[in-house]
Amino acid sequence: MNVPNLLTMSRFVLIPVFLVLYFEGYAIAALLTLLLAGFTDFLDGYIARRNGQVTVTGSMLDPLADKLMMLAVILALLIKSVLPLAAFIAMAFREVGMIIGSAIFYFRGLKTVPANGVGKATTIIYYLAITLLLLELPGGVPALWGGIVLSFVASFIYFMKFKRINGVS
Repeated sequence: MNVPNLLTMSRFVLIPVFLVLYFEGYAIAALLTLLLAGFTDFLDGYIARRNGQVTVTGSMLDPLADKLMMLAVILALLIKSVLPLAAFIAMAFREVGMIIGSAIFYFRGLKTVPANGVGKATTIIYYLAITLLLLELPGGVPALWGGIVLSFVASFIYFMKFKRINGVS
């Protein structure tokens, strides 16, 4: 297993760490754990591309780790009544849909679509919103809704690119 894949695997381990810290009342430590996960996401992609270590395993596990972390975070925020139920449903619907869709495409041998600028912008807005929510600062929910809207735009773009690269009509 190469370094990028090890970094990706570390994000799976960070999910329960985040949850324990958050539910034990250590919001700042939980936030730092989440930011560490985000940094490993950036780092694994950078190392994999730079060193020619992009693998099929990494291409599948990387977005799965991201989506599971995001689902854990929004579920924790919902349980603590920090996140509106409607926002949770919208985010969970998209994240679970992307996980299922990616798995179906992969097992059918279809090409996947790499992250694009809109998807990366969505991630940045989500991290900003979640930071505000975890620290109980104003503006978290409106920022989150902005990220949710942008995430659906990104999903539409991914879908259109997927259709084009796979010749699906």
